[in-house]
Amino acid sequence: MADNKIFYHKGDLPNDVVLGKEVSVDTETMGLNLLRDRLCVVQLSSGDGTAHVVQLDKTYNAPNLKRIFADKNILKIFHFARFDVSAIKRYLGVECAPVFCTKIASKLCRTSAARHGLKNLCYDLLGVELDKEQQTSDWGAEELSEAQLKYAANDVLYLNRAKDKLEVLLAREGRRELAYKCFEFLNVRGELDLLGWADDNDIFSH
Repeated sequence: MADNKIFYHKGDLPNDVVLGKEVSVDTETMGLNLLRDRLCVVQLSSGDGTAHVVQLDKTYNAPNLKRIFADKNILKIFHFARFDVSAIKRYLGVECAPVFCTKIASKLCRTSAARHGLKNLCYDLLGVELDKEQQTSDWGAEELSEAQLKYAANDVLYLNRAKDKLEVLLAREGRRELAYKCFEFLNVRGELDLLGWADDNDIFSH
């Protein structure tokens, strides 16, 4: 972890940042209510030990971020993608595709695991311990603290490696095709969330 590099940007990614064909992504918002709590931060990594933390302004004029999210040739890797793709769609106006969700993948192929949070996943698969202390800090602050930057970066620095491990397990358990069908549905699930059909009013429930 000491070799990781964190770059802090305001408003958008710089024009010269190239992240490759598989990009890990996470978001930070003012809370967990998609209809109430605004998107504040987007962090990205290509899995090379470098993280880019982008603090968005309220105009959400971020063409470089939008280009990456809309690019069908770039796989976006999330943990609990349902929330992140919904926040990105609402505030940046872009549908993320294609998507890989490490939480869904974990639930499909690690059925013996008691927990599927990112902290558990990184420890179980990679032997990495994440500090989640800043999870509920003020992401709307004018300037992000060093602790916030480190927290945000850690949420994407290991996702590429976790995704690779999960791909092997999904194939071993014969559930890779099922996982990718679930990933394809995430934008529809997110749209339902944004329209008010969340867990307490799930159209798939009885």
